[in-house]
Amino acid sequence: MSINIQSVLISDPVDESCGQLLSSHGIPVKLRYKLTKDELIEELQKHDALIVRSETKVTADVIAAVPNLRVIGRAGTGVDNIDLKAATRSGILVLNTPGGNSISACELTCALISSLARNVAQAVQSLKEGRWDRKLYSGSELYGKTLGVLGFGRIGREVATRMQSYGMKIVAFDPLLTEEVALELDVEKRELHEIWPVADYITVHTPLIPQTKNLINAETLAQCKRGVKIVNVARGGIVDEAALLNSINIGHCGGAGLDVFVEEPPKNPVTIELIKHPKVVATPHLGASTDEAQTRVAAEIAQQFLALSAKSSEYTQVNGIVNAPAMAAAMSPENSLWIELSKKLGQLAGRFLKGHKSVTVHSRIIGGSLANKKFLHTAVLVGVLSTQTNNGLNLINASTLATEIGINFAEDPHVDTGKEDAILIQVGQRQLKGTVRGDRLVLLSIDNSVYDDGVVLGDYISLYHAAKIQEQLPKVAGTYSANGSNIISLHASGNWLVVQTDQKVNVQIDAVEHY
Repeated sequence: MSINIQSVLISDPVDESCGQLLSSHGIPVKLRYKLTKDELIEELQKHDALIVRSETKVTADVIAAVPNLRVIGRAGTGVDNIDLKAATRSGILVLNTPGGNSISACELTCALISSLARNVAQAVQSLKEGRWDRKLYSGSELYGKTLGVLGFGRIGREVATRMQSYGMKIVAFDPLLTEEVALELDVEKRELHEIWPVADYITVHTPLIPQTKNLINAETLAQCKRGVKIVNVARGGIVDEAALLNSINIGHCGGAGLDVFVEEPPKNPVTIELIKHPKVVATPHLGASTDEAQTRVAAEIAQQFLALSAKSSEYTQVNGIVNAPAMAAAMSPENSLWIELSKKLGQLAGRFLKGHKSVTVHSRIIGGSLANKKFLHTAVLVGVLSTQTNNGLNLINASTLATEIGINFAEDPHVDTGKEDAILIQVGQRQLKGTVRGDRLVLLSIDNSVYDDGVVLGDYISLYHAAKIQEQLPKVAGTYSANGSNIISLHASGNWLVVQTDQKVNVQIDAVEHY
């Protein structure tokens, strides 16, 4: 599945390799920086894709005003300058470059930890000012100390590996970290309340989301051991700056290394006082500010755009999709037929709603090889909704639109075993079941009516239901012929008849229900 990207606006300075790579593959690029909101909206009328760093704010107002926008790419990790909810609602794909900044952010984190241990920044400034304060700036070794890593993704793992070489013990918190992986990396997996009392240093590597806002606050700092040092190279707002300043002032927190702040550049008096504190080493959001990182993220976002647009066989990986896991799965060729099957079955199931949006649609996966393809439920929903709305529907916004128009959709979390992998959909008392055979999408059954050889699903399908459907076959064939419609295939089983034609038709037959 690809997105036809016609033109890209780059509204923040990124390495020139980004625009060059896109242009070399036939995608026009426009560079315009420091645009006001109105200027951004006006310029985006000419483009269907946007690349930003952190300066451009892609708000809900901007998104609402640019109906042609299909993709937003962030040349970096964080996407807090993009309204994800609004983008998802509008069916806009949001990408980032999750690995591009990892090494640079990791190395700055390690530098701040080392600087805090040995008072490097303070001692440098003292010497520059003509003093020789050897005793004042005596430090401590990192060897044998415990480092708490909150968030054990790419950057957290890189930090852990490097600080282990200093002889530090690593304790980590991450809901996605398994005991097996922790053991393999020689890391102790712990809950947050277990980390606060034991860590000599704590570094955060999480996104800024409601669950992590002020993660380090007055209450959690009070649970930490006396002298703990805090490092934040992730996002401003994860650390409560006022609480941190107070903890340092009363002597409980031993210092902090900060690269990010709630407001950037900082103007709040509390933040400014924190930055100026002699026990704080502060840098102006330099986590990704290396030549290597800037080149890497610029190239990575361009490569993902090319993979999305299928402009080059060289680039096929789209690993930075932020707001649509189903879309990420759809990029894999091995999933494309199953996604198309799910959509087609969903379209057929949508006919059973008959305008009753309160009916719950159930979706179930059958077969062990489909156990990890939960995204197929979203594809089913896209098919169901295609019979109800034309509001820019796609794999990105299906769940949001379903909620808005009142469609109830239930994903069965259990994967049933069966002789053949399949998708099963239930609407009220009706059931549809289908599978993929080779490169064909096949309908296996409707309710208890089983098609032994399967019905290969084409583009134009009509379903007919009657108590004695076999007796209605001559009437159906005659009505279609009189209507001038060409029947490609006709399959009857139990109470159901499936008719396929070479064009869209809507043939009603007396005494037979038509779907």
